[in-house]
Amino acid sequence: MGAHSLPRYALAFGLAALAGMVDALGLLKLGGLFVSFMSGNSTRMAVGIAGGTAVAGMAIGLIGAFVGGVFGGALIGKLAGRWRKQAVLATVLGMLIIAALAVGRRDDAITFLMAAAMGAVNNVFQRDGEVSIGVTYMTGALVKLGQSFALALTGGPRFGWLPHLLLWLSLVLGAIIGAALFAQLDLSALWVACGWCAALWGFSLYLGPLGGTVTAR
Repeated sequence: MGAHSLPRYALAFGLAALAGMVDALGLLKLGGLFVSFMSGNSTRMAVGIAGGTAVAGMAIGLIGAFVGGVFGGALIGKLAGRWRKQAVLATVLGMLIIAALAVGRRDDAITFLMAAAMGAVNNVFQRDGEVSIGVTYMTGALVKLGQSFALALTGGPRFGWLPHLLLWLSLVLGAIIGAALFAQLDLSALWVACGWCAALWGFSLYLGPLGGTVTAR
């Protein structure tokens, strides 16, 4: 990680921790479905379809909400131009606040909103219209971690694996915190996620618009 990329990675690590926290809350509330990890939901959907169980419908709903969040976040980010990061994070924060305000009313609708927020947040880091850092799923980061280890042993960058490891650890730490909070607060723990998201949004404002001297894609 160069000095220029440190703020970018700091924001990515913070967002991964947020995703881990929110996903843990959703997983514990839904009893085995996710609001962030759509590969897992796709497998649960397929198993549910094969077995004729109701879990398939819930998984489809969560996948649809996630894709809808990605779509909405992409449009907002496109309209915001150089302020894409800030606009997308403000949108995610708004959705999480609405979800937190609705706790105790309709928990299914809340989890759909959580999934939409996790879809939208993937638009914070883009390059040429595609995700450059995935902050809500870690399979890609773990693949790059293994590849970077191999490169380090064959003459490549000695510490090229470190960002991928830290990204994964950030999500794991966020999930641990989310699980601990759920045991005490149930979905009211979303307010903690809202506070963390607000702090990340504030940090993005400090970084400034794309093309500035501090920020990066």
